[in-house]
Amino acid sequence: MPELPEVEVVRRGLAEHVVGRVVESVAITHPRSVRRHLEGAADLAARLTGLKVESAERRGKFLWLTFDDPEAALVVHLGMSGQMLIQPADAPLEKHAHIRATFSDGTQLRFVDQRTFGGWALAPLVEVDGTLVPEPVAHIARDPLDPRFDVESVVAVIRGKRSEIKRVLLDQGVVSGIGNIYADEALWRARLHGGRIAAGLSRPAVRGLLAEVRAVMGEALVAGGTSFDALYVDINGRSGYFERSLAVYGREHEPCRRCGAPIIRERFMNRSSYSCPRCQPKPRHR
Repeated sequence: MPELPEVEVVRRGLAEHVVGRVVESVAITHPRSVRRHLEGAADLAARLTGLKVESAERRGKFLWLTFDDPEAALVVHLGMSGQMLIQPADAPLEKHAHIRATFSDGTQLRFVDQRTFGGWALAPLVEVDGTLVPEPVAHIARDPLDPRFDVESVVAVIRGKRSEIKRVLLDQGVVSGIGNIYADEALWRARLHGGRIAAGLSRPAVRGLLAEVRAVMGEALVAGGTSFDALYVDINGRSGYFERSLAVYGREHEPCRRCGAPIIRERFMNRSSYSCPRCQPKPRHR
């Protein structure tokens, strides 16, 4: 699934090309793409029509649009294959284009989703810690690229956890935006094995790990994110190229870029973890 850098690439594209435009009509052709909007497709289309896009926002992996109606926010779930594409209205329709919002200037915002795990839903905005966020996002912690991200508070929360540090990094209620790819990359940079217990790490170690999270995400953002296939693209359909810079993720048996030892893959939380056995030795749990 897309992580913070991939979602931020989409958000920036929407901020550049959608903000200020007025929704003229909405066409929904697949019910699964609006299943989170409990009032149904007709209600979503009717409520979006006539609204002017005010901003494109993000927290962690969560993306939403705000409008001139202060009570409306369109939460966009990209799922595993969701794409937000800007197209001329007369451009050929993508095979899996399940939602089309046409703006008054004739351009369209298309939600294309091959696997239909994503979707759109309107939600009210609520204030959390001085910031307005959609109600479904209220429980999500700030992410490392958020200007109001409090490093020391997050360090304290992490050091209070008796779980493995990778499990804590993936907990969106502790710190948001981190998924499997960037967790593995940050842990490699910090020379920490994901199985280390968070509470056993020193404050400088956790602080350094969060700095590496921020650094690797920043580099990925510059590269347009990580695209392993054609499903992860920006609003113009372009893939990111950070995959070329990955140090461990997806590189089983390949040499570590730091010490040359073969990268290993281990099972973790029904997914794969990649690490260097020499740079990131396994902890000796009691």
